[in-house]
Amino acid sequence: MKKKRAGTRRRANPVARGRAATRAGKRARHRKNVPAETTGHALRWNPDPEDVQKSVVKLVLSLIEFIRKLMERQAVRRLEEKTLSSEDIENVGIALMKLEETVHLIAKRFNLTPQDLNLDLGPIGKLH
Repeated sequence: MKKKRAGTRRRANPVARGRAATRAGKRARHRKNVPAETTGHALRWNPDPEDVQKSVVKLVLSLIEFIRKLMERQAVRRLEEKTLSSEDIENVGIALMKLEETVHLIAKRFNLTPQDLNLDLGPIGKLH
């Protein structure tokens, strides 16, 4: 029985590696030329110069809303574990309400609805 030396590993055939890289390159080039509507995937970011500002605001507010929801859940968890003082509970509650109000005001300024800020979190589901 052959013993393997520590630290050695089998190296892939350079020709096979080259063929795999070529195939990957062809697939990448092919995807670039395929319109989004034929693949079933919509563009995630609107590159229209008139809408760039709105797209950035939508992205930023969606992230802030996601973080706010996480902070809210953390506050509820700490409340249930009784690790917050009554003053802390009051401060956290006011801060989260003001943050939510601010997000909604900015969204309204850019004609965005709360549904526009909803994130699809995959297996977890939607944010709202």
